[in-house]
Amino acid sequence: MTAELKRSSEGQTLVLTISNPEHRNALGPEIYTEGIEALNLAESSADIRSVVIVGEGKVFSAGGNLQRLQNNRQQPASVQAESIGALHDWIEAIRTFPKPIIAAVEGAAAGAGFSLALACDFVVAAENAVFVMAYSNIALSPDGGASWSLMRALPRQLVTELLMSGERISTTRLFDLGLVNRVTASGHALTEALALAGQLNDRAPNALSSIKTLINEASHSTLPEQLDRERDHFVRNLHHANAGIGIAAFLNKEKPVFE
Repeated sequence: MTAELKRSSEGQTLVLTISNPEHRNALGPEIYTEGIEALNLAESSADIRSVVIVGEGKVFSAGGNLQRLQNNRQQPASVQAESIGALHDWIEAIRTFPKPIIAAVEGAAAGAGFSLALACDFVVAAENAVFVMAYSNIALSPDGGASWSLMRALPRQLVTELLMSGERISTTRLFDLGLVNRVTASGHALTEALALAGQLNDRAPNALSSIKTLINEASHSTLPEQLDRERDHFVRNLHHANAGIGIAAFLNKEKPVFE
């Protein structure tokens, strides 16, 4: 069975489903390519205001396909480099996508599957989901931006533990560490993620886009640089039609309907 990234819509939310059940939704080049293509189309569509990434069945993603990695050991190093480059292009596309992206995690999110979840703006996870940075278990180092994401969220000692120990991490612990936004009963991660997406869809898309951009830029900016960016985004959003809609609705005690 061929690995693929299935697309469906729930209202104004695009649902991307990692489908590779034979290999526990392992990731691969075809999924990376489809992921970038899907986000490019969603970015230009006014009908899509958010994205949810989920795994088919009871697993989010087991990460890399170990058989494919073993085969790639017999190939020139450029073959694996190209594959990781495609993964990283998708990760970067997720981080820079101007609309909210939510990971809905059931079962295992391992290796690059964990990295993929971390790249999203929100993580909704089932209470019995398991996360593991399994790279060191098979003598590999992380990819998919795992070291980047974790070092911006946690102290060095915790990141070292997660990446070096290769131990399973519970949803509860990740929630306590601030890496999971919402915990839900088993089998309900997608439902909860869609509910969160619905709440975000009701907000002004231009404002959410500005917030995501500012968050992405904050970690490598000085305070004066970030203050300038916040000023520019604020002024631009104030003069957007949605600000008029939002302010008028608040003053009239009505629910705004943004463009």
